[in-house]
Order: sequence, then C-alpha cells, then structure tokens
Amino acid sequence: MVVPELRAWRAARPRVVRVARSVGPRLVRAAAAVKPPLVRAAEVVKPPLVRATEAVKPLVKRPSTVQFTTGAATLGLVVAATVVTAAGPWDSTGQRTAERDWAASRERAGGADHGSVSGTSGKEPAPAPSAVSVLAGLGGSVDSVGSVPSPTEKALSGVLGPLLDDPALGTDRAGVVVDMATGKRLYGKGADDPLTPASTTKIATAVAALTAAGPEHRIATRAVLEPGTEEVVLVGGGDPTLTARKDADGNASLRDLADDTARALKSRETGKTGKTGKTDKGGKGGKGGKAAEVTLSYDTSLYAGSAVHPIGAGNTNLAPVTALMADEGRLDDSSSGPADRSDDPAADAAEKFADLLHERGIRTTVPGTSKASARAKTLATVKSPPLSALVERMLTSSDNDIAEALARQTALAAGEPASFKGGGAATHEQLKKLGLPLKGAKFADGSGLDRADKLTADLLTALLAEAADQDRPELRPVLTGLPVAGFTGTLSKRYEGRPGTGLVRAKTGTLTGVHTLAGTVVDTDGRLLAFAFLTESDPPTDATTTQQGLDTLASTLATCGCD
Repeated sequence: MVVPELRAWRAARPRVVRVARSVGPRLVRAAAAVKPPLVRAAEVVKPPLVRATEAVKPLVKRPSTVQFTTGAATLGLVVAATVVTAAGPWDSTGQRTAERDWAASRERAGGADHGSVSGTSGKEPAPAPSAVSVLAGLGGSVDSVGSVPSPTEKALSGVLGPLLDDPALGTDRAGVVVDMATGKRLYGKGADDPLTPASTTKIATAVAALTAAGPEHRIATRAVLEPGTEEVVLVGGGDPTLTARKDADGNASLRDLADDTARALKSRETGKTGKTGKTDKGGKGGKGGKAAEVTLSYDTSLYAGSAVHPIGAGNTNLAPVTALMADEGRLDDSSSGPADRSDDPAADAAEKFADLLHERGIRTTVPGTSKASARAKTLATVKSPPLSALVERMLTSSDNDIAEALARQTALAAGEPASFKGGGAATHEQLKKLGLPLKGAKFADGSGLDRADKLTADLLTALLAEAADQDRPELRPVLTGLPVAGFTGTLSKRYEGRPGTGLVRAKTGTLTGVHTLAGTVVDTDGRLLAFAFLTESDPPTDATTTQQGLDTLASTLATCGCD
C-alpha cells in the first residue's frame, strides 16, 4: 500500500532538510565525544550483566514476551543513563554545563570603538533559540529560500516605522531592508542619506579588499640581504597580524623569520669558510657556522603619507599605521580591543627582530631605517593568513589595525599610494566597478574611525547582497565574519533576552553620537534579509538606549514573517 505524502510534511520538508544538514556534523562530533565514556561504561557493566545472565539461565530457558520487553527496557535505561552521565555534567535548567560554558567563553572582546556599554549585563549570553536559521541563511544557496514568502513593504513599514521614528535614536536616522534572494528593497527610510557609518565602514573595506587582492592573498614580511654588503633589511609588507609571541596562533611569526634568517646567514658564512655549520632545533646557533656581525635595517617604504590617523596619536583604538609592526604595536598581551600602543611600531618590531637574531647567534647593529634595493636577495619570508581570514577577524572584533591594512592592500592592488587617501580612492573605485550605489559615499579611512566617512543605508545593504551573490564566492567572508548576536565579537554582550539572539549577524558601529548596525537575519518564514540601520545625533543620545533600539529593530525582523 502506498501512503500519500501529507501536505504538512511537504511544506515542512525543506526546513527539516536544512536542520538535518546543520545538525548532522554536530551529532557526529557528539558521538565521537561520548564513545570513550561509553566504552568504559560497557566494561564496568559487563561483569554484573554476565553474572546476572548466568544466575537466571537455569530459571528461564526461553524468555516470554513480557520478560524480553522488560529486560530490553532495563538495558536501554542503563545505556541512556550512561550516555547522559558521560555527556554531562548538567545544570538545573537541563542544559549541559560544558556546552553552556563553551558558548559563553567564545570571543567577548569588543571592537576598538565598541568597549563595554554601561547598562549591559556581564552575565553569560543566553543560548540561541535557533542557530539553524543563521546557518541556513548563510549556507550559500540564496535561491533555496525563494519558495517561502517575502515580507511585504506595507507590513515592514508597520513594524519598523514606529521603532525607527523613536526620538531616542537621535536626530538623523536611516534604515533599509533588502530581500537577499531577489535584491528587492522591502523597506526604506532615508535610504539615500549619507550618514557617518562608524565601523560599518569595514564592510565596504572588506568587499573592496577581497575583490581587489583576492581572498587567498597573503601579506609577506621579508628579511633580505643587500648584495656585496653585510646589511640585512627587515622589509614590512603591511601585515598587521605579524606576531613576536611564542604562540603565533596561525599568524606570521617574527620568531620563525628569525629562525630562517639566522639559518640562511650561517649557511652563507659556512659557504665562505668551507666549515660545516650546524644549527640546533629552532635555528638557534650551534657549533660552527658562526656568522659575523650584520648591519640590521628596516624598511617601511611600502606605505605612503602620514602614519597617524586623523583621530590623533596616542589613541588606544589604533596604532600608527605602518608597513611593519608586531602584535599591532600593543604594549600588553591583548589581541583585540583598546590597548596602549607603541609610538613607533616599526622600530619596536625591528628591535625585537634584532633580539631574536642575537638569541640565534647572529650579532647585529642597532636597527635603523633603510630601503631595500631591487637587487637584494631574500633570506627568509613569512606570510599572513589569507585575506579571507583577516576579513573575518576584522569584522568579528572590529579590528581597526587590520581595517587600515586592508584598505592599503586595496590601494596597492589598484596602483594607488598606500595611504589613507589612496586607500579611500581605491575602495571607491573598486566598489564602482561592482556597480554599487555610491552617491554621497566618502571613504576617509578603512576603519570608520574618521567622522569624514559617509555611507548610505542603501550602499550597506547592497554590499551585503553582493557578498551573498552565488557568483561571488570570494566575498563570502564578509557574511561569515559578521558577529553573531549574543555570542561573538562586538555583539557578544548584546541581545541578552532578545529574540534576535543567535539569529542576527551584524557589524556594529559606535562613535560618540553615532550608532549603526548592518547585517543579515533570517525571518520566521526562512527568508534571508539584509538590513542597515544608521543613527546620528548632536548632542549625542544615550549610548545604551540607542544600541538597544537598533537591536530591537533587528530582532523585530527576526520574529516578523510580515507577509
């Protein structure tokens, strides 16, 4: 007999498939995690079960149906209890403690201009009501949501209009909502009004860099030797993630560069003397092959113009922008957020490199500035993670140092000077090639710290829609790098108790009197939407109230089918 497929199942099947695809990998990881405890539990339970079997064997030659069912149920309970215990511990709400702690421990560091806001709770973020919607929306198949209804302009105006008209948001407000499947604007208020975007500028910086230089591009830092001399030049390539720390955490390592440079210098010296040079693990000096003293210089000529951002020197949000720096010029062990910075990151990086060479048996002079010639021979090179990874890190943590570096990479790819002005011109030109709406747009920097930056809500949503285009997979890091509400980056401490938790992915922007939010959300019908909300006010509004107002706007999209 053929049972006809129920209408309700036909309607629900696409969502069930998406859920299954999202949950499947997690089940595999969960099974792998509980397997060892289950094996141990089985070993413990096996002897008593054997003894119990031997004891009842004489009494029951053939178990009845009731006996068989009872035994199977009991064994099932034992196994279930073992699994629950192994996967625990569990708290009083029924949530696995380890899972809760993992979610709460995800990156909490605010972006450079997104420090903690007064009035927000320091408690652990609540579990997302559904992470599946976020994953389904960003899974790469925008067309898959084409069969579900799109919100209507009238319905969205009815729910968003009153919220955006709230005077608490400030004197100037703008908002746009776009259907990512069709590119159609579903809601617009002040859509074409250029406003100060703050750190949502980084979305434009990301799109421009990925299209100009490519997602696989890596930024190189080199040590070169000038021919006919004993001068070693440390050449900065503009990698803001270069690190001198022992744990490079996937970044280019100044220590690795020193290892390889020392090894190359000793090999060169050995070739001159004919002696056998040996190096121990890590490239440090061993017996033989001792190199003579070298003149150490450093080259930052790749960048042009002033290294000081218009916000001024000594700002904890950004180091002087130079082609050579280690650990973003931070004077502490932080990796994101505001921190005291070096006044001369390039000189500090060169001095650290000299120290590392000394540890490896290479004597150097005090480093000074120079410019490597075209004839210089490369001794060693280290490269940054791919641009796609830098984009994600920049967006998640709102990293201003990476943003300014990416703007200069765009300038270099476009043949413009690697400066604030050149980066802005190259970004504008790159977005123009993509056919994006640039009326009124101005790019004064790559980070959004400069109040001279001007973007429209229409442009921000167009950038997000471009990143979701199936024909532009190279732009996908723009979406995957967006912070997740209540969990990651600059949204980790926002959205507590709000329905947008785990469903909204958005880039934040905050300057005095300026608050912005732009990103993506999947509504209750499964439709992927892009949104941008910008507010600006003089005198400034209350920061907490304004940010909560923007969060409410995005959460409303998450809970509104609005068809």
